[in-house]
Amino acid sequence: MRTEIEIPDDVTATQDHLDLTVEGPEGSVTRRLWYPDISVSVDGDVVVVESEDTNAKTNATVGTFESHVTNMIHGVTEGWTYQMEVFYSHFPMQVKVEDGAVVIENFLGEKAPRRVPIHGDTEVQVDGEEITLSGPNIEDVGQTAADIEQLTRVQGKDTRVFQDGVYITEKPKRGEA
Repeated sequence: MRTEIEIPDDVTATQDHLDLTVEGPEGSVTRRLWYPDISVSVDGDVVVVESEDTNAKTNATVGTFESHVTNMIHGVTEGWTYQMEVFYSHFPMQVKVEDGAVVIENFLGEKAPRRVPIHGDTEVQVDGEEITLSGPNIEDVGQTAADIEQLTRVQGKDTRVFQDGVYITEKPKRGEA
């Protein structure tokens, strides 16, 4: 099985052994793409993913690698954006970014602030009750959003009453930024 992913004009792709690096106007993303009997190479203006093997697992992995490369190209050309919303009904919480981490203060009246690190090249902007996360690597942006959401999970209380938290309200789809 052989798949070719075309590289746009404003994007460059380079390969260093097992690592594929894609660079574009929004930044760069590096990812290790390795699986037995599958080769990934840059051939001019295309990335080639191919395998001599024809079993189902190998074919599925070729498709997965194709999706990873497509996501990398989309990320360095248009970027990935997640929207989150701060919701509280009992204690007004403050969300801010400091020292490469998102800090949430006064969650359910707690004295100690909660902190979560920002992954990779993700940019976090807090505007009142709205939080916007953006960056070239969908995995870093998505993991940062998930970590923020998990940081404010309510435990040991009735979640129908205590709905306070920071929630993902919009995830990106391929084909739109």
